[in-house]
Amino acid sequence: MRTGDPIAHIPIVRKGSLRILAQDPEGRERFLYHIMPGESCAMSLTCCGSKRTSSVMAVVEEDAELLMIPARYMEEWMVYPEWRRFVNDTQAQRFGELLETIEVVAFHKLDEQLWNYLVKRVQATGNHILKVTHQDIAQELNSPREVIAGCCINSSTWVA
Repeated sequence: MRTGDPIAHIPIVRKGSLRILAQDPEGRERFLYHIMPGESCAMSLTCCGSKRTSSVMAVVEEDAELLMIPARYMEEWMVYPEWRRFVNDTQAQRFGELLETIEVVAFHKLDEQLWNYLVKRVQATGNHILKVTHQDIAQELNSPREVIAGCCINSSTWVA
């Protein structure tokens, strides 16, 4: 899913994980959060309910299997307490994750932001070996590649 795409379905991750990124008009990206099995994207829920286009990008972190619920069921299913609770819980969880992201970006140095990002990627994949380049990380943290590479070189204790 890309920024500006219409949202026709609500994805619920059955297997794997998705990485959610914000993107500004110049194409710069910022990692926001992961969607894990049993979870959905709050932006998809919001966009389906208000018939807006996506304001975030979703990237498959690893092989993923998704349950795609047509948007037309969003309002119709709100009469079911389980669905309403799922929607409310999803939005509350994502709101908390966005607040955490804002705190990290606003109040933490880049090396701490990088550590936080790497820990979340390891948690999302369940693998301690990440196949990611300095450029990929730099793009998702909206930082120059050389700065990310320097953080990695200068830290000898990068074990998650």
